[in-house]
Amino acid sequence: MKVLAGVRAAIIDLDGTMLDTVPDFHVAINAMRAELGLAPISQQQIANMVGKGSENLIRSVLALDYDAAGVEQHFEAALASYQRHYLAINGNHSALYPDVIAGLEALKAQGLRLACVTNKPISFATPLLHQKGLHGYFDVVYGGDSLARKKPDPLPLLTVCERFGLAPSAVVAIGDSSNDAQAARAAGCPVLTVPYGYNHGQAIHETDSDGIVDTLLEAARQIRLHN
Repeated sequence: MKVLAGVRAAIIDLDGTMLDTVPDFHVAINAMRAELGLAPISQQQIANMVGKGSENLIRSVLALDYDAAGVEQHFEAALASYQRHYLAINGNHSALYPDVIAGLEALKAQGLRLACVTNKPISFATPLLHQKGLHGYFDVVYGGDSLARKKPDPLPLLTVCERFGLAPSAVVAIGDSSNDAQAARAAGCPVLTVPYGYNHGQAIHETDSDGIVDTLLEAARQIRLHN
């Protein structure tokens, strides 16, 4: 992975990369659906919808029961209900993936600057990072509503590069989905993907990345190896 030579910083995704948050989504979405008089749905259904931000998630959930007009009719009430329920249980049912803390420690030990860029609203992301002991590792945290556009648009990644004063080629993106890979490619950043996340129900091997790493710790090893 010659593209990792000269890497000085890493941009790391949250849901599906550092934390398995689908159990949180499951509780909050089914509480919202109950309020709307809809039947509960499974964690697997939700996992296939996660990653493109809350608005997309809620529209996808509503589309299981309503046509396009019905989705828009119920959207505002559903989103408000979901956000209320999610904030009430944020982090209670989610868990760190293996070697996340070890990986962050190893990245920091190499002198890399770290940013967390997620499509999760910042009001959800910040308390979740604090609760799981992750917040202190990051110089920068951007949520899906922090900037004008979210991943797969390159804007959040380019904003991190600018803030760090680094060329995109010196900033590796690490994520679990095509969203992360597309944003990195458009920004000119190298990108590594993990195989255990959500990726909208698609196999990660179909995603255009510079390599698949089993854990964040393995990502740190690969970066050290090529630096």
